[in-house]
Amino acid sequence: MANPHRIDTPRGSIVTTPNGKAQLVWNPGFGQAYTNKFGRVQVFIDNGVIKGIEPYTPLRTSMMIKSLQLGSVIGSGLIRYLAPYAKAQYYRGRVAGTSTTGALRGRLWFARWKAAKGESFNASVKAYPRRQQND
Repeated sequence: MANPHRIDTPRGSIVTTPNGKAQLVWNPGFGQAYTNKFGRVQVFIDNGVIKGIEPYTPLRTSMMIKSLQLGSVIGSGLIRYLAPYAKAQYYRGRVAGTSTTGALRGRLWFARWKAAKGESFNASVKAYPRRQQND
Protein backbone atom coordinates (compact mmCIF):
# COMPACT_ATOMS: atom_id res chain seq x y z
CA MET A 1 0.00 0.00 0.00
CA ALA A 2 1.16 3.52 -0.71
CA ASN A 3 2.32 5.64 2.18
CA PRO A 4 -0.54 7.93 3.31
CA HIS A 5 1.95 10.41 4.77
CA ARG A 6 3.45 12.11 1.75
CA ILE A 7 6.06 14.86 1.84
CA ASP A 8 5.75 17.38 -0.96
CA THR A 9 8.43 19.84 -1.92
CA PRO A 10 7.24 23.38 -2.46
CA ARG A 11 7.85 25.24 -5.65
CA GLY A 12 11.05 27.19 -5.87
CA SER A 13 11.03 30.91 -5.35
CA ILE A 14 13.08 33.93 -6.30
CA VAL A 15 13.93 36.45 -3.63
CA THR A 16 15.03 39.91 -4.66
CA THR A 17 16.64 42.29 -2.18
CA PRO A 18 18.50 45.56 -2.66
CA ASN A 19 21.74 43.56 -2.39
CA GLY A 20 20.86 41.11 -5.15
CA LYS A 21 18.71 38.27 -6.25
CA ALA A 22 18.62 34.65 -5.00
CA GLN A 23 16.75 31.64 -6.25
CA LEU A 24 15.60 28.86 -3.94
CA VAL A 25 15.32 25.51 -5.72
CA TRP A 26 14.35 22.28 -3.98
CA ASN A 27 16.03 19.01 -4.81
CA PRO A 28 13.42 17.21 -6.94
CA GLY A 29 14.06 13.88 -5.20
CA PHE A 30 13.77 15.26 -1.66
CA GLY A 31 10.04 14.67 -1.21
CA GLN A 32 10.02 11.09 -2.42
CA ALA A 33 13.19 10.16 -0.54
CA TYR A 34 11.93 11.47 2.79
CA THR A 35 8.44 10.07 2.25
CA ASN A 36 10.07 6.65 1.86
CA LYS A 37 12.27 7.14 4.96
CA PHE A 38 9.39 8.27 7.17
CA GLY A 39 7.20 5.50 5.76
CA ARG A 40 9.73 2.83 6.78
CA VAL A 41 9.95 4.32 10.28
CA GLN A 42 6.13 4.34 10.56
CA VAL A 43 6.00 0.67 9.56
CA PHE A 44 8.63 -0.07 12.24
CA ILE A 45 6.56 1.81 14.86
CA ASP A 46 3.28 0.12 13.92
CA ASN A 47 4.84 -3.35 13.97
CA GLY A 48 6.57 -2.62 17.28
CA VAL A 49 3.38 -1.44 18.96
CA ILE A 50 1.38 -4.43 17.74
CA LYS A 51 4.05 -6.89 18.87
CA GLY A 52 4.58 -5.02 22.13
CA ILE A 53 0.97 -4.89 23.30
CA GLU A 54 0.20 -8.52 22.39
CA PRO A 55 1.31 -9.92 25.79
CA TYR A 56 -0.86 -7.29 27.53
CA THR A 57 -3.98 -7.85 25.41
CA PRO A 58 -6.79 -9.96 26.92
CA LEU A 59 -6.75 -13.50 25.57
CA ARG A 60 -9.50 -16.06 25.61
CA THR A 61 -9.77 -17.20 21.99
CA SER A 62 -7.10 -14.87 20.55
CA MET A 63 -9.74 -13.11 18.43
CA MET A 64 -8.86 -9.75 19.99
CA ILE A 65 -5.26 -10.10 18.77
CA LYS A 66 -6.39 -11.28 15.33
CA SER A 67 -8.83 -8.36 15.23
CA LEU A 68 -5.89 -6.01 15.83
CA GLN A 69 -3.77 -7.60 13.10
CA LEU A 70 -6.60 -7.53 10.56
CA GLY A 71 -7.93 -4.08 11.47
CA SER A 72 -4.64 -2.20 11.38
CA VAL A 73 -3.00 -0.98 8.19
CA ILE A 74 0.72 -1.24 8.89
CA GLY A 75 2.43 2.04 8.01
CA SER A 76 -0.68 4.20 8.34
CA GLY A 77 -0.04 5.14 11.95
CA LEU A 78 -3.46 3.82 13.03
CA ILE A 79 -3.75 0.78 15.24
CA ARG A 80 -7.34 -0.41 15.06
CA TYR A 81 -9.36 -3.35 16.41
CA LEU A 82 -12.17 -4.88 14.38
CA ALA A 83 -13.74 -6.66 17.35
CA PRO A 84 -16.88 -4.79 18.47
CA TYR A 85 -16.10 -5.56 22.12
CA ALA A 86 -12.53 -4.20 22.06
CA LYS A 87 -13.42 -0.82 23.58
CA ALA A 88 -15.40 -2.40 26.41
CA GLN A 89 -12.53 -4.80 27.12
CA TYR A 90 -10.00 -1.96 27.07
CA TYR A 91 -11.85 0.20 29.62
CA ARG A 92 -13.92 -2.30 31.63
CA GLY A 93 -12.22 -5.69 31.16
CA ARG A 94 -10.42 -7.72 33.78
CA VAL A 95 -7.88 -6.05 36.00
CA ALA A 96 -4.30 -6.93 35.08
CA GLY A 97 -2.96 -9.88 37.02
CA THR A 98 -6.31 -11.67 37.36
CA SER A 99 -6.22 -13.44 33.99
CA THR A 100 -5.55 -17.16 33.80
CA THR A 101 -3.84 -16.72 30.39
CA GLY A 102 -1.05 -14.44 31.57
CA ALA A 103 -0.24 -12.08 34.42
CA LEU A 104 0.19 -9.07 32.10
CA ARG A 105 -3.15 -9.47 30.32
CA GLY A 106 -5.95 -7.11 31.32
CA ARG A 107 -7.57 -3.78 30.64
CA LEU A 108 -5.75 -0.61 29.56
CA TRP A 109 -3.15 -2.78 27.82
CA PHE A 110 -1.64 -0.03 25.65
CA ALA A 111 -1.23 2.41 28.55
CA ARG A 112 0.36 -0.30 30.70
CA TRP A 113 2.70 -1.40 27.89
CA LYS A 114 3.70 2.20 27.26
CA ALA A 115 4.41 2.76 30.96
CA ALA A 116 6.47 -0.43 31.17
CA LYS A 117 8.31 -0.39 27.84
CA GLY A 118 7.75 3.08 26.39
CA GLU A 119 11.21 4.50 27.00
CA SER A 120 13.03 1.52 25.52
CA PHE A 121 10.64 1.51 22.55
CA ASN A 122 11.26 5.23 21.95
CA ALA A 123 15.00 4.60 22.04
CA SER A 124 14.67 1.81 19.47
CA VAL A 125 12.56 4.06 17.21
CA LYS A 126 15.18 6.81 17.43
CA ALA A 127 17.96 4.33 16.60
CA TYR A 128 16.06 2.75 13.68
CA PRO A 129 16.98 5.35 10.98
CA ARG A 130 20.66 5.13 11.94
CA ARG A 131 20.57 1.34 11.63
CA GLN A 132 18.96 1.68 8.20
CA GLN A 133 21.75 3.97 7.00
CA ASN A 134 24.36 1.37 7.98
CA ASP A 135 22.64 -1.45 6.08
